[in-house]
Amino acid sequence: MNEITFEKALQDLEEIIKDLESGSIPLEEAINKYTDAMNLVKICQEKLDKATKQVNKILSENDELKDFELESKEESHEQIS
Repeated sequence: MNEITFEKALQDLEEIIKDLESGSIPLEEAINKYTDAMNLVKICQEKLDKATKQVNKILSENDELKDFELESKEESHEQIS
């Protein structure tokens, strides 16, 4: 599974789950599908981890990337007031 998009991996995973849940496929095929599903889960998790890291970075005033820190509701409210 070369460079596959998150959406395609998730779609393929959903199809495999439907096949496995149907209970109508032979054991050997089910094992192969399970193995494929676990590989797709790994791909999805890696892509989600990468996206999370990207979202948690923001540009600071001097155009450097820095970690995004959530403010508490009180701090946000005080800045708006």
